[in-house]
Amino acid sequence: MLVIEECRNSRAMTIFIRGGNKMIIEEAKRAVHDDLCVIRNLVRGNRIVYGGGASEILCALACPSLEQYAIRAFADALEVIPMALAENSGMNPIQTLTEVRAKQVSENKPHLGIDCMHANTNDMKQQHVIETLFGKKQQISLATQVVKMILKIDDIRSPGEVEG
Repeated sequence: MLVIEECRNSRAMTIFIRGGNKMIIEEAKRAVHDDLCVIRNLVRGNRIVYGGGASEILCALACPSLEQYAIRAFADALEVIPMALAENSGMNPIQTLTEVRAKQVSENKPHLGIDCMHANTNDMKQQHVIETLFGKKQQISLATQVVKMILKIDDIRSPGEVEG
């Protein structure tokens, strides 16, 4: 290990990553990059939202009734995130989402999300599971832009298809 101390006006930093094989090193590099992106987002805007799908469930609950189908479809798309979290954590996604959504409404606690760590609480505030608001806005904005691009496609052509 190399440590250089007491450098004047130095804003540079070096991170050494060691691992048992190349795959572990590459995964560690991705994790460090993700961590640095979160820090960058906190510097850009220091506001946070609770993770574990809590903000997505809350946004979906805030969408109007079934009379506005496009908004309801957007709300359904938001709920895919907590459902994926539940499924990847070995839970029944539909049942888990339904229970957490009901708790958010009945207990008026917008910070309830999916308990991926199996800590026996859905309280993301208590579990210290947070995300940056800046990052969450970017995620939703990018997903919305992708959907808008897909909806703009008005014709699909297959190779060798004759125009008629």
